[in-house]
Amino acid sequence: MGWEHSLITHEDGIDRCGWSGTAPDYVTYHDEEWGVPEYDSRALFEKLLLDGFQAGLSWIAILRKRDNFRAAFDDFNPVVMARYDEAKRADLMQDAGIVRNRLKIESSVTNAQAYLEIEAAQGFDTYLWDFMDGKPLVNRFTRLEDVPAATPLAEKISKDLKKRGFRFVGPTIVYAFMQAVGMVNDHLVQCHRHEPCKKLAR
Repeated sequence: MGWEHSLITHEDGIDRCGWSGTAPDYVTYHDEEWGVPEYDSRALFEKLLLDGFQAGLSWIAILRKRDNFRAAFDDFNPVVMARYDEAKRADLMQDAGIVRNRLKIESSVTNAQAYLEIEAAQGFDTYLWDFMDGKPLVNRFTRLEDVPAATPLAEKISKDLKKRGFRFVGPTIVYAFMQAVGMVNDHLVQCHRHEPCKKLAR
């Protein structure tokens, strides 16, 4: 996540996780999205793919290109993406508004195909949340050093996703995804979002 400080007290007097920095768009993402339990299959699919595109880059770089990604990838409609042909993939490689990495672009197509199989069988949301027994894991970290980069559960999910055809879903990517979509609540306990996110679980 690019943590620099465990906690930051902002000018508005609110304590936030240190990785949110002071950039307005990053603070908004921290306050409104990160750690909020997500139960929509398509939204989960989009976030997992974006985390895959983040590999080797910073999340804020991807966040600032998110609207470009949505436009380029047909709003992450997996039905459309699963049918991308060579011409479409070539067009994506020429799109300066996204991350032009051939392997990541190719994987987005096969990931869409893998997603559709899971969605048809049981629902992608159900598939993911079943790993959590339907409930977010609420951690109570007070220092950034205590927040893991990956966990045995992330490794388990990563392995299963790969078995089903997903790529760019290593344990570190999967754990970052789990944090972002609220499968785990890794807001520091002093952060103003820790308790609200905990209450948003179904």
